[in-house]
Amino acid sequence: MKDLLQLIRTLAWLAFAAAIYQELRKPPEARTWNGKVAGVVPYDFRVPTLARLREAYWAPESDEVFSEKVFGVGWAVNIPVAARKLSEIVSQYAESTASLRRRGHDEPSAPRDEPSPRPVEP
Repeated sequence: MKDLLQLIRTLAWLAFAAAIYQELRKPPEARTWNGKVAGVVPYDFRVPTLARLREAYWAPESDEVFSEKVFGVGWAVNIPVAARKLSEIVSQYAESTASLRRRGHDEPSAPRDEPSPRPVEP
């Protein structure tokens, strides 16, 4: 587990360095300080605004759990959508386990073959 965390941390630093490098390769007038590393990992080094914060972290009308991060490299978690989806998963799990438990109690259990008690020797 420690190795996985180290790998994730290393990949995050590499994406950060790649984003900076990507912007510094552009002429100064063409630098936007936001985009995607390798066309996949989003980055944004602009000063965050309240509207972008809300759009990234609090957009209940959206259906996307992950959105482009407001500042830095990577993705942001849309909190209300994540909570809604997690709630759906938990309720589906609860319903399925409840139906399995009900089915288990409704069906008569088959008699088990129990070993006969051994006679006690005097």
